[in-house]
This record gives sequence, C-alpha cells and structure tokens, in this order.
Amino acid sequence: MTKSPTTSISRAALAISLASAFTATPVLAQDAQETAEAESGLGTIVVTAQRREENLQEVPVSVATLGGDTLEAVTSTGADVRALAGRVPSLNVESSFGRTFPRFYIRGLGNSDFDLNASQPVSVVYDDVVLENPILKGFPVFDLDRIEVLRGPQGTLFGRNTPAGIVKFDTTKPGETAGFARASYGTYGTSQVELGVGAADDNGFSVRLSGLYQHRDNWIDNLDAPGDDNQGGYDDIAARLQLQYESGGFTGRVVGQVRIYDGSAVIFRANTFQTGNNDLNGAAGPGTPFKRDEVRADGLNFQKLNVYNAGLNLEYDFGAATLYSITSYWTGDLRSRGDIDGGFGNQFAPDQGPGFIPFSAQTQDNVPSLSQFTQEIRVASNNIGGFGYQAGFFYFDEDLEIETLDFGTPTDVTPAAIAVQDQQSEAFGIFASVNYEFEGGLKLQAGARYNDDKRDFTAARPVDNRPGFLGFGGPVAPISTSVKDDVITWDVSLGYPVSDDINLFARVARGYRAPSIQGRLAFGRDISVANSEKTMSYEAGFKTQLADNRVRFNLTGYHFSTSDLQLTAVGGTANFATLINAAKVDGYGVEAEFEAAPIDNLQLSLSVGYNDTEINDPNLFTQGCGSACTVLDPQRAGSPGIFSIDGNQLPQSPKWTVSGSLGYGVPVGNGEIYAFTDWYYRSRIQFFLYNSVEFSDDKLLEGGLRLGYRTDDEKLDIAAFVRNITNDKSAVGGIDFNNLTGFVNEPRIYGVSIGTRF
Repeated sequence: MTKSPTTSISRAALAISLASAFTATPVLAQDAQETAEAESGLGTIVVTAQRREENLQEVPVSVATLGGDTLEAVTSTGADVRALAGRVPSLNVESSFGRTFPRFYIRGLGNSDFDLNASQPVSVVYDDVVLENPILKGFPVFDLDRIEVLRGPQGTLFGRNTPAGIVKFDTTKPGETAGFARASYGTYGTSQVELGVGAADDNGFSVRLSGLYQHRDNWIDNLDAPGDDNQGGYDDIAARLQLQYESGGFTGRVVGQVRIYDGSAVIFRANTFQTGNNDLNGAAGPGTPFKRDEVRADGLNFQKLNVYNAGLNLEYDFGAATLYSITSYWTGDLRSRGDIDGGFGNQFAPDQGPGFIPFSAQTQDNVPSLSQFTQEIRVASNNIGGFGYQAGFFYFDEDLEIETLDFGTPTDVTPAAIAVQDQQSEAFGIFASVNYEFEGGLKLQAGARYNDDKRDFTAARPVDNRPGFLGFGGPVAPISTSVKDDVITWDVSLGYPVSDDINLFARVARGYRAPSIQGRLAFGRDISVANSEKTMSYEAGFKTQLADNRVRFNLTGYHFSTSDLQLTAVGGTANFATLINAAKVDGYGVEAEFEAAPIDNLQLSLSVGYNDTEINDPNLFTQGCGSACTVLDPQRAGSPGIFSIDGNQLPQSPKWTVSGSLGYGVPVGNGEIYAFTDWYYRSRIQFFLYNSVEFSDDKLLEGGLRLGYRTDDEKLDIAAFVRNITNDKSAVGGIDFNNLTGFVNEPRIYGVSIGTRF
C-alpha cells in the first residue's frame, strides 16, 4: 500500500509533540556524570561486572561499557539491539529473523543456528536476569543506566554459566526521579519516541515508568505484489513499570515489562549474489541490478511477537553483608513467515526470478508458548578492601513449544506439513567467589560454580500432505530424548596497580555450555544432540588513565581453547539443521580501547578488536550449499558435496572490528552547538561453517553523524542526524539450500530529533 504523506507528517508531529510535552529541571544521574566528565576530562566509569560498583580501570577482568552519546546515537533512530554490533571490541550481533531474534557473538563464539530453541554461548542479562531464548534477547534497549560487555567465561558471581561472555543491561531504577523524553523522525517514516519518568515520596515509595515506540513505514517495493512500498515496515512498542519501597536496610522492587512487535520479517532476496562472487552490485545478473528498496517475491511476509515479564527483587543490608533475592518470570509468543526462496516462481513455473529458482520455499515458524522462570538468591559482603565474598544459588526452568509450517504454494494459508517441538529445560547452579586486597594493592579473586543442567525434548511431524516425490516420507511419529550434565567451572584473577594510573590484570577461567538438542523435522526425520562444550580461557592486560584523566587506554590479550564446541550445520543440500561437536576450536586476539578528552568540549574514542578463531578437527565434515555456490574447502574423498571444515574461521566471526567516535561542542549562549560522529568497520565474515565465495561478505563500514544544539541544563536538545551515512550495502547473512539468497544491512536513515530532560 502506498504510504500517505499526510500520515507521515502526522506521525512526525505526534513524535515531536510527545517529546515536547515534558518540561525540565534536574538531569539524569548518568547524564550528570557525563557532564562532570566533560568538565574534568574523562572522569570515572563505574561498572557492576563483579556484582558491586567499581571503577572500570580497577576491575581485573576484560569488560567494556557503552553509553553516553554513542549509545544514544546508535539506538535513538529506530534501531534495535543489533545496532550494538562492533561498538565494543569482539562483540557481534546479527539475525536472520530481524528485530525479534538476535544472535550474539563474543570473541568469535556464538551460534548461527536459526532454530527457535538454539542454545547460545553468550548470555544476555537484563537487570540481573538471564534471558535464555533468542526471542527474549531482542528485548528493546531503552531508559538504561549502563550496558556492560563481559568477555570470557562467566558464572561464578551470578546468573547462568556462559562460556563466551555476557551482554549486561542495567535499567534506570526507581528512586531516580529525573526524567527525559526524546523523539526522532526520519527517512521511510522511521520514528521513535522514548521516555522515562520517576517520582518518589518521603515514605520510601518510588516509581519509574519507561516506554519506547518505534515505527517504520513499508518502504520496500515488492514488484510482484499489488501496490507500492509493501514490505519492510514495523511497529515496536515496549514499556516498563517499576515500583520500589525502601526502609532501613530493606529494598523491594516490583517490575512489569511488555513488548509488542508487528511488522515484516527479514526480507530475503533471491540470488543476491552471482556464482563466483559476493558483490551485491552483480545481484542476479546484468538485467537485475541490486536495489535495496526493491524485491521480487511471491510469498507472504509478516512477524508478530508478544513478550511479557514480571519480577520481584528483594535485598536486605545486614551491615556486614547484603542478601539478595531476584525472582523473574518471562513469557512470550511469536509468529513469523517469510518468502524463504526470496523470489517469484521457480523452474517449473511459467516464469521465475530474479535469477534461477530451483523450487519455491515458504515456511512459518511459531512459538505458541514460551515461559521462563528464574530464581537467584545471593549474599555478598559489604566491605571495601581486605577480604570479601559472594555466594549464591540460581534456578532456571523453561518450557518452550515450537511449530514449523511448510506451505505448498507461496500464498497458501493451510500448511502442507506441520512439525512441532516441545522442550523443557531445568538447571541450577551453586556459586561462590572470594576476593582479597593485599597491602600494596594486589587483588586476588577466585570463584567456582557447580552447574547441573537437564533438557527433555520431543519432536514430531504430525501432518505431511506434500507429494511423495519431494522425498520427505510423510508424517513422523514423536521422537523423544533427554540430555543432562553436571560440571564445575571456575575462575581466578589478579589485579595489581603499578601506579595510580596503571593497573595490570590477568585471568584464567573455565567455562561450560550444557548439551543441546535439535529436531526441526519439517524437512528431516531425525533429531541430533550435541555434547557439552568446555572452554579454557586465558587473558591478561593493562588499564591506564593518564594526563589528569584526559586519556584512557586499555589493552587485553587473550587465548581460549574449547573442546567439543557445539556447532550447527544449517541448510545445505539437505535443508536441515544438524548439531555437531568440533573436537577443538582455538581462538586468540587483542582488544584495545582508547579514549581522550585532549581539550575542553572535545572527546574522541577508538576501539580495535582482533579475533582469530580456528576449527581444529580433521574428522569434521559438513554438507556444502544446495545452491550454485563455490565452496573453497577440500571435498571429502568419494563424497561429493561433503567438505572438510578443519582450519576454518567460525561463522559470523570477523578478524577485525574497529569503532570510533568524535564529539565536539562550541559554546553558544546558555548552550552549545555540537557535532558527533561514530563509525564501525568489520572485516570479512563467512555465513556458514564451510567457506564459500558467495556466502560471505568482504567488509562493512557504517558511520553516523549528528549535528545539533543543546542547552547547558539539557532542557532542550535538537539535532539533525544521519545513520549509515555512506549508504553501505553489505550482505549480513544468507540461505544456502535453494538459490544464492541473502539479506542485507539497514539502509541510510536521515532525519531530526528533539529531546528534553527534567
């Protein structure tokens, strides 16, 4: 349907009026801290990576933060959590489901599996609660106090064990009465309204309400559907209500959250590449050049997600120690359908394109029901210096139902085949950590965790009315299996202040991921199991803060070795996801982070990550693509289409990531005119376990620019912005069982924003 200019103008007016409806006095604590930093160099970054507030420069672990102008720039223009990719070294985020199913990678460790029960080695922790299922991990980013990325195995201090690291979101809590509102409007009707408001009384009661609304008009023209601009849009709404009571040493907080998403699924594009190259400009041939705002597809496309959360956080300060209880329940449902072949027609139809389409493919993936319950009880000493301790218990229970529907023709609404999965996961952990600060400043920390995991799984294909010549063999009776394991993980770290400005640190950690089960039976008849993986990680580095806190430079070097790494061979000739274990995967790299405020009103940053991962298993083979791609790996003797992946880099794991920002302000009256630019580069990635010419992308370079005026008290901040300023066109993933299907990064967006703080 053609978008109406009147509708776009009215949405812009609504966004601006909502932001302008709030008037101001104080500023948020986070922004007050940033103001102080601007006045006196870089200031101090406070992190809670070790479950207590500490100076980032003194924490003996590899942790990075994201906040301030960079966080606002990448998230305030309709972006979702994928915009965090590369903003700190060694972090990547991608998705073949779009906004609702992000996949996180740290130091190359992640999982490119598209199935809705896929296990991931990176944990997402939202206000101390681990979010296990991928449809929860995409919960929107709004009204945050900080984002921290903890690299390497975690689990001896809180939450669920993770072998790769944690992306930790901490929201602004009740008791913080300062508020804000901001809105933006840009290309394709991309609009966003975000607000946070708090209040407190003299009796210990406080409340905070936060909300986010994101919208984009349909902007991609499907040339094979009626009307214009009929794909690519979305409405994404999220809200959070927190009620808190404080009295003496007691604090209790009740949390309620909701997310409602209605929009397009990922737009797949048939023959995004030509055989022999991965250049998007080649597209499906000389007659069909790549156009970001056009597609040819004959299938249905939609995505609907609902997520709800209720939580209760209790803490009591006994003086010498504090007792914490964190109870949380998350539930959600999803329906997502896309034109998987990314084109129209096929070789058997009167017409097809763009390029050669062997057969039509159209599926829908649903989560009819997801529930996750977590309970954590933890006690932590309150002393600063000397001997300290933490200990706790963590319980996790998840019930997940999945449906996969396969349709006979692109527009069918009655499925020809239905495959179902039911997965019940239960885990608990007992963890403890001690730390001691010696005279002279040497800090020693050691922790251990007992992990117990169990998973029960049943899959079936109760309906299969597809013709027999397709070779799927009719219905599949229920298949059940269970996996379990119990493992002890641990870590030891040392920190030593060489001087007031230089700190050295080193850490050794053992991580673990529980066994996994996969059984997406829409196209197969078997389930697969992956054994537990175990990681040994070693890292060391230094953290410096120099020139009267105007320069900060941190450097970390690391090496990890993972045995039985869980991998998923997705797609390929058989169009089936199969779990496998790699005997060994090694990785090493360097993470460098530089910040400086050389003169007043000028701040700059530069972060560089180098990550080299390698599969070391001469007996590990996978199927190659079912499309006409060029696989670069050696073929197994006597097995056409089966390739060795020994020596390959892990998928979606670039060797180089570079990000940087530069901000400068010129005082004008009671405010300043400012400019802020940020950039992100990543090197080559491959999309699958095998290495091919086509299913890869050589590089991505995206930048943003923001020009505006803000008052000193931040009651007014008005700006013009542009994201992906060079309009970089890069493939970020593919589908390999049919044609050379791919999907691409976000388009260039430019617009205006207005905000206020009060």
